Amino acid sequence: MSAPPDGLPVYRVLTGPDDPAFCHRVSGMLALGYRLHEGPAVTFDGERVVVAQAVVWPASQ
Repeated sequence: MSAPPDGLPVYRVLTGPDDPAFCHRVSGMLALGYRLHEGPAVTFDGERVVVAQAVVWPASQ
C-alpha cells in the first residue's frame, strides 16, 4: 500500500499520558503499517508522565 489507510496522514504525532491506552494507540499505528520515527519524547507535567511518539508511513521515508 503506497498511502496510509482511511485517509490518514503520512506523519502523525501521538501524545498522551504514559499508560496502557497510549501504548495501545501506538501499537495500533504499528499494526496498520506505520513505523516509529525516532524515539519518544517524555516529560513530567507535575502530576503524570506524558509521552509523544511520532510515526511515519513507510512510503514517506
